Amino acid sequence: MNNWDRKVLEELRAGGVTGVNATCAVWDGPADTLGAVAQWYQLAAENDDIVTLAETSDDIRNAKRDNRIAVLLGFQNSSPFGDDYRMVEIFHRLGVRVAQLTYNIQNLAGGACYDEHDSGLTAFGRIMIAEMNRVGMLVDLSHVGNRTCLDAIDASRTPVAITHSNPTWFVDSPRNKPDEVIDALAARGGVIGCCLYPNVLGGEATSSADFAVMVARLVDQIGPDHVAIGSDCTRNWSEDYVAWLRNGRWRPPSQNPVEPEWPMWPNWFSGPADFPVLTECLQKVGLDDATIAKILGENWLRIFDDVFPGLPESQERR
Repeated sequence: MNNWDRKVLEELRAGGVTGVNATCAVWDGPADTLGAVAQWYQLAAENDDIVTLAETSDDIRNAKRDNRIAVLLGFQNSSPFGDDYRMVEIFHRLGVRVAQLTYNIQNLAGGACYDEHDSGLTAFGRIMIAEMNRVGMLVDLSHVGNRTCLDAIDASRTPVAITHSNPTWFVDSPRNKPDEVIDALAARGGVIGCCLYPNVLGGEATSSADFAVMVARLVDQIGPDHVAIGSDCTRNWSEDYVAWLRNGRWRPPSQNPVEPEWPMWPNWFSGPADFPVLTECLQKVGLDDATIAKILGENWLRIFDDVFPGLPESQERR
């Protein structure tokens, strides 16, 4: 969730990153999101020597060959679809390939991780997932409530992802996921991106060894084909933006229990340029090169191969 400019893109290149899911909407409705997508078109055009907008997994592979960064446009909420399932196809045609069902609080699709009571997937949420399956858009469950996660995994005809979260046995946070959700995700071919954001990592004191042990245990739990990295980097933002993430338009800032501020990142991972540290710590914990390659990118490409083509008409469930 970076505030994207050329400097941030150069940080990714310095870290050897060749594919990234870039958030272009959180609380935004359809109209505001169109503007955010347009900004990405402009940024990509102005920096086409180092970046390209990707719509397929082959676009990502080709970008790596050409020494450019492939950017997948994504939503951290389904608010850009409003109350109209047809917006799924519209934004897919504009290049959006990943969309999270809910962000922290209940919406028209279902419950979220900070809701006291998770409603489960709604009727509109089921239609939204069916449409995402049809056109070829990945369903993301990172900030989604556990009951809604299980409903969504069951409802989807294609694999779904938890793009940036960790197990609750590592850090007991509402933003992390219990074994019931993680195991169900993997059983249906999904992928979980182990997250480096301090609030779900255990804070700045968590070591790279702690992180690597967590990843290795998760590989043992669900297999090497279902574990990846989802850093959730937040580069180039002011303190005002974290308040927007916490409040959106739904809560007055005066009702915050504490003044929002960005958490401190661990010194071994302060941004995209530190991605090589992940390779080193995964090697030290004893994972083999083939497994590390899957974790650092191949598993994302596999699920993109599964999801992005969409469903043949004969497999659609309406």
